[in-house]
Amino acid sequence: MMRSMYSAVSGLKTHQTRMDVIGNNIANVNTVAFKSSSVTFSDILYQTTSNASGANATTGTGGVNAKQIGLGTTAAATKVSITSAGASETTGNPFDIRLTDKNSTNFFIVNNGSENVFTRSGSFYVDGSGNLCMSSTGYTVMGWQVDETTGEIRKDTVSALRIMQEKNLTSAPEATTQATIAGVLDENDTDVKNDAGRVMNLNFYDNLGYQYTAKFAIKSTGTDGKYTVELTSVLDSNNQNIIKNLTKKEISQIFGDYQADATLGQYGLSKDYEFKNNKYVRKADNKEFEVDQTDSTLFKAADGTKVSITEIFSGITTTIANNIKNGTNNYKVKLDTKTGQATVTGEKTSYDLVFDTSTGKFASIGGDTPSKMLNMSVLSSGLLNNNGNFQNITVDFSQCLNYENGGKSTIGADAGATDGKTGKGRKLGAMTGIFIDTSGRIYGTYDNGNTELLGQIAVAQFSNASGLEKVGESCYRTTLNSGEFDGIGVEISADGSSMTTGELEMSNVDLSSEFTSMITTQRGFQANSRVITTSDTLLEELVNLKR
Repeated sequence: MMRSMYSAVSGLKTHQTRMDVIGNNIANVNTVAFKSSSVTFSDILYQTTSNASGANATTGTGGVNAKQIGLGTTAAATKVSITSAGASETTGNPFDIRLTDKNSTNFFIVNNGSENVFTRSGSFYVDGSGNLCMSSTGYTVMGWQVDETTGEIRKDTVSALRIMQEKNLTSAPEATTQATIAGVLDENDTDVKNDAGRVMNLNFYDNLGYQYTAKFAIKSTGTDGKYTVELTSVLDSNNQNIIKNLTKKEISQIFGDYQADATLGQYGLSKDYEFKNNKYVRKADNKEFEVDQTDSTLFKAADGTKVSITEIFSGITTTIANNIKNGTNNYKVKLDTKTGQATVTGEKTSYDLVFDTSTGKFASIGGDTPSKMLNMSVLSSGLLNNNGNFQNITVDFSQCLNYENGGKSTIGADAGATDGKTGKGRKLGAMTGIFIDTSGRIYGTYDNGNTELLGQIAVAQFSNASGLEKVGESCYRTTLNSGEFDGIGVEISADGSSMTTGELEMSNVDLSSEFTSMITTQRGFQANSRVITTSDTLLEELVNLKR
């Protein structure tokens, strides 16, 4: 038999192998992150019919090369173009992730239930158990967990990323620890001058995430640049005042300096009355009234007619009158025998808010600067309960201004420091979304404004990525020639690589190259077929010599 026939057979086989590889490449032209392969041929065994000989100086003849006849070809290697990235495909799905390599080829680490395998296909979803998984196979994506004590990523042996587990569905509440009073306080504001004062509401949270509203009142003292600030009530979520049963002295443990007999206000006569001969005379009918000896909030005429203190004095409200009558917070009224003016005294718990009269800027609060403590913790340390659910709040007054603003004040209270974030406090948060940054860190967003770290996707790098074994389903397994996986992985940003969400890596198959290879493969197959045909013809001629 002729050797050429067997050489041609080996050529047919190797070209068929090459065609198989080309067919697989084209079949996977739209497979996510597919890596194309190519076949390298090499010649095989040679039959030596004559060995080489060297030159002979004696006879003067030169050397002769060996006579060798090749016996065909074989598929020497199948090379995977694994380091060549495919183009990006935009999907808009936040769980679709494309790996962008800088210096090394990176792979996602996934677990099939028995071992870790590796993939470039970043099409993921969250399964019913809350695990991040491959959408095609359900293999769990592996990464690093958050250290419970530090709140940072602990780079240890990779484990399944269960990002939607129960503890991640909510974000713990935070108590308010700082507040800021800011804005303009106009001394001509009618609210500042009345008994109720200019009201400010401070909304804050306790340790359990319950919301409360602390109400403050700013009142004028009649002295330029000097006002008082007092805590009037603390309302819970049901609008109930939780400090209504506390005395002024007890409230001073929370906010304000206590005075047992402070001047609460001085009031002149209304336009309908005048003071004559130690009596209050009604201008309309000249009827004279004197204070009722049994009730200091009533004034009695000789004929028995009685009028309320609220009618005779301008500014004394029904609330003040009731407090005087009932002795609430030690309320009393004193009448000046010379001017007839009324002075109301009683218990008072407040701080003096002082401004620099030359600049209108904040000077001090209760003699301190720039803040005072709202000691809410005393409520949950025995004054109200023993639950320990309240935290003290540092209230910063340094942003207050005392300017003319057309009789309108803009001063108000906000939770948090001057940056608007620190110490603001939060309610219990429910998860509203998840996002993954370029380093693979997974964050949860919550409706209380919190953003919490849930884990990090780790990647694997190999010294010889082309040595990985394809195991199907877009996955690879390590081999002796690829390098081992250490079980921990690396952070993708360590060498400048990154992850991009909302995109997938497409197949790196180049159809123009594949069609070109298909043509050359076809021609090679045809040529080898002709060798067999020709060899057969020669053998036929040899057989026919006997005829």
